[in-house]
Amino acid sequence: MLKKNFEEVEAKIQAACDRVGRKREEVTLIAVSKTKPVELIQEAYDLGARIFGENKVQEIVDKYDELPDDIAWHMIGHLQRNKVKYIVDKVAMIHSVDSLRLAEAIEKEASKKETVVDILIEVNVAKEDTKFGVMPEDAAGLILQISKMPHIRVRGLMTIAPFVDNPEDNRGYFRRLRNLAVDIGENKSDNVTMSVLSMGMTNDYEIAIEEGATMVRVGTGLFGARSYR
Repeated sequence: MLKKNFEEVEAKIQAACDRVGRKREEVTLIAVSKTKPVELIQEAYDLGARIFGENKVQEIVDKYDELPDDIAWHMIGHLQRNKVKYIVDKVAMIHSVDSLRLAEAIEKEASKKETVVDILIEVNVAKEDTKFGVMPEDAAGLILQISKMPHIRVRGLMTIAPFVDNPEDNRGYFRRLRNLAVDIGENKSDNVTMSVLSMGMTNDYEIAIEEGATMVRVGTGLFGARSYR
């Protein structure tokens, strides 16, 4: 089943790229492996997956030593400041930075480990009360403050769009995030590029790709329904 799912997702990514004249290599597929056992992740790895997204620090820590060391782990869930120290030298990217205090914690721990951390700023484009993320109008100011931190590189923006029955309903949110990235990118500053747009999940990643996503986070579409625990 896993192989079939990967082939289907790959075909849909290619088709979305084709529809808007993008190259397939412009889009990175992040296999969201939260709650999934090591055995299933290994199976996905054997199919060629190398980039996995996790929601919880503990899951990254638990899986990190159990799986091949050329896996790039992405922290895509809400990150608490007191947990930063456990993953700052284990992850390829943190997608969910939404406050100066969290960035300061990352800077502090990255400095201790003598590493530089790639991050994305999580933007609550839809302004949903139930979601984390900085408001769109506050993103540029936050990035300006973070840009002064030597152990952090801001690589772009991330958003979690509303869960909708019709994926087309989220097109406007994806477009707004892309436009915001363009605006912020015009303010050249050290340690900041807007090369990454992490947007789109199983329900709507094709629309996100059409609107410029460079990373899509797909879990259920690859691994099946989540195991809640």
